[in-house]
Amino acid sequence: MGLEARRVYRSTSDDTIGGLDLVVVGAASRDLAGGDSRGWRLGGAATYCSLTAARLGMRVGCLLGLDPEAVERAGDELEMLASAGVAVSIVNLGSGPVFENIERDGHRRQRWLSASDRIPVAALPDEWRGTAAWLLVPVAGEVGPEWAGIPAAGAAVGIGWQGLLRELAPGGRVERIAPARSPLLAAAGLVVASVDDVDSRTRIEALRPLAPRAAIVLTAGASGGMALGATGLVRYRALRADEIVDPTGAGDVFLAALMTAWLLTGDVATPATLGFAAAAGSCAVEGLGLAGVPTRTQVVDRLRAAGHSLSHAGGARRHDPRGRP
Repeated sequence: MGLEARRVYRSTSDDTIGGLDLVVVGAASRDLAGGDSRGWRLGGAATYCSLTAARLGMRVGCLLGLDPEAVERAGDELEMLASAGVAVSIVNLGSGPVFENIERDGHRRQRWLSASDRIPVAALPDEWRGTAAWLLVPVAGEVGPEWAGIPAAGAAVGIGWQGLLRELAPGGRVERIAPARSPLLAAAGLVVASVDDVDSRTRIEALRPLAPRAAIVLTAGASGGMALGATGLVRYRALRADEIVDPTGAGDVFLAALMTAWLLTGDVATPATLGFAAAAGSCAVEGLGLAGVPTRTQVVDRLRAAGHSLSHAGGARRHDPRGRP
């Protein structure tokens, strides 16, 4: 895995490197798309999460695994990230995730064409290691358990659970696997998955032992979702989108917005922060691919239109999870 070929796309902010609020780690996927001249669009939770957090005001570094074709032909998307302020450090993967996404009756079925190599801890830029907040968002297991030991004690850690809840089975099938204990979950303060990622008979309370320190959120698209946190079970409503163009990445946008709200306010998975994340997710479906990732202004406008309180999630206060002002 040619780590010596790693490149960093500098953001538009000169002080981003070494002064990050959030590090995002994961592989980009190439999602088949007939409307793109390449036959695919760049996706994956790390791509969507880093762009979302940057557009919502975070200083973001993204350690992004890319396969050879994405390295060669994903320049537009990488420049989009850089223009938003994301510092992208590329890890060259011999093999990266490639998916066909099939939407039917409001649910997604996936077929995989290529699996991903692991992203090694050695690929992380040294100057990013002291960052106070982390989003570890595997597509399908490429962020291994060794990453749980990288965030420093007291850091805020969010986990995109989907990549730990699916298996790339023979014949291109993407199969659901049962939730299990993981060092990543044990280190987390926030864990987000879709209700489609777990057995429909699973109660959210039964997941608590797997992530004992985390707020656990299960999203359900247009039906809203639920969160189990320190204050008990909280349900939230989805916000209506003006139109649905492309649902791809909406869950990742929700995750990044919820993580951002946690860092801005110090509150994780409360009605206000969940409402902020729901507003971001509803905006995301109105555009195609990464172009749908909303700005903070769009999210605040959506909240205002829905009559939601902006007292917490819309505030300008920045919280350091280690307790520094």
